[in-house]
Amino acid sequence: MEKNYRAILLTVLTLSVFTLVIIELTGISRNAMFRRFRGGGEGVFYSKDGEVYRGEIYPEQTRTRTQIVAEMPKTTIQFYETKHNFGRQPVGKILKHIFRFKNTGFYPLMIAKTDVTCGCTVPDFPEDAIPPGSEGDLTVVFNTSGKDGIQKKNIIVHANTLPEATSIGIEADVR
Repeated sequence: MEKNYRAILLTVLTLSVFTLVIIELTGISRNAMFRRFRGGGEGVFYSKDGEVYRGEIYPEQTRTRTQIVAEMPKTTIQFYETKHNFGRQPVGKILKHIFRFKNTGFYPLMIAKTDVTCGCTVPDFPEDAIPPGSEGDLTVVFNTSGKDGIQKKNIIVHANTLPEATSIGIEADVR
């Protein structure tokens, strides 16, 4: 009797894997089925992570932000301050600081991404391009939970600038 259950389970598992392989190889998805039977590229589309897009998807929308920024003409950025010290702060406090910057070049400035040294530090930057001569804000939120002593966190800002990466930082004495 146990052999029958094993045989049935193995058959079901094999058929499931076979079905998944066929679905992947044929490209059947909600997007493909819509295009095939509705005859167009307009409608509701779903990304792999489940995000919903409405309307037609153009090739430039599939490029990553980093790729778009890399192809932009180079400009320059100037932060009014590159380091901020919060001083002595209690454990568990959420600290926030705004780093103001200016596009000092001749072309629009766009931040591609930021790299941080710790998940406790979360930067937020403008999504849109900053015109030449204009200013923008990069907000840094630092969570002191689980931290003790002198904390130094660096944020690397990647943009269409020369140089491509700029380092800014925060510091706090968490007690």
